[in-house]
Amino acid sequence: MDPEKPPQRQSAEGCLTVAIRLPVRIVVFVLVVPVRMLWDALVVGGRFVRDIVLRPVGHALVQVAWAVLVWPWVTLWRYVLVPLGRGITWLVRVLVVAPALWFHRYVLTPFGRGAARVSRAIGAGAVWVYGRVLTPVGHVLARLLKGVGYVLTAVGAGVCAVVVSFVGHVVVVPAGRLYRYVLTPFGHGVVRLVDGVARLVRVILHAVGTALFQVLYVLLVLPALAVRRRVLTPVGRVLAVVGREIAAAFGHAWRVAGHLSLAVGRFLGTLLRWFFVQPVGWLYRTVLTPVGHVLRETVLRPAVEAARSAGRATRQALAAARESARQARADLRRMLFGDPGQPQAVSRREPKSGETRTLGSSTTALTKD
Repeated sequence: MDPEKPPQRQSAEGCLTVAIRLPVRIVVFVLVVPVRMLWDALVVGGRFVRDIVLRPVGHALVQVAWAVLVWPWVTLWRYVLVPLGRGITWLVRVLVVAPALWFHRYVLTPFGRGAARVSRAIGAGAVWVYGRVLTPVGHVLARLLKGVGYVLTAVGAGVCAVVVSFVGHVVVVPAGRLYRYVLTPFGHGVVRLVDGVARLVRVILHAVGTALFQVLYVLLVLPALAVRRRVLTPVGRVLAVVGREIAAAFGHAWRVAGHLSLAVGRFLGTLLRWFFVQPVGWLYRTVLTPVGHVLRETVLRPAVEAARSAGRATRQALAAARESARQARADLRRMLFGDPGQPQAVSRREPKSGETRTLGSSTTALTKD
């Protein structure tokens, strides 16, 4: 035990927990055991169905789906659409791209170069007109407009000064006196009146709110706190203990039922092995195997030897018949066309050491006389 760490204290269990635990576990165990055994049986059956039925059927369905849905499209793509696309590409290249390139090279390019030269000539003319004609005329007009602007500016300044002086004496000064000596005192009085009314309303609302809060606190909050403290808290603790014990009982019963289900499964497997597998194995080893050996030695092997002998005899008879037919064809050919000429023997050896090679006497098989 580590001396640095203080020992952990186990939580003390109350008498209510101990009194509830045993009957709850008994009831839950009785309820859970059939469910767990049924669940284990369903799991085993599901695995059996998955391995024996669903997986082969799934593989077969995959193969059928490939053969029915995928393979025709793959074949259509590979042997129809791809060659058709290549043919269309070649036609587009020959009928559209090549003429377009020729038209661009021998029509549009010369036309564009000519248009560029004409545009450059027109631009040069426009630059000359702008520099030699429009610029001097513009300078003259700018000077005239600048003089006219000076005159109009002086006239406008005088008019504006007169108008500003008139408006200041007729409108601005009376309006300022009205705002300062009439509107400002009236506004201050209105603000003070509204502020006093607001303070009075605030005091009344505060008093009413405080009274309502005290009444609601006494009528609703205190009884609710008493009910929560005296009723709901003890009931909640009892329900929490009961729920915790029920959950623990379910877990314990599920584990125990699992062990029980495993024991029952092993017992049933042992019974199946004793009453079915071992008798079948014993029957196979002690009865079927010797009978199979006897059948193999007395029936199958002689039958195989007889079939092999018959096959050899048949092959020999067929070989003799083919040889007779070949001899008959050779005799008939000799009677109709005579004996074929004997081919002359050709020496394929190298010349002797005393002889020399020449163009007329070659030792190769292709040029030898």
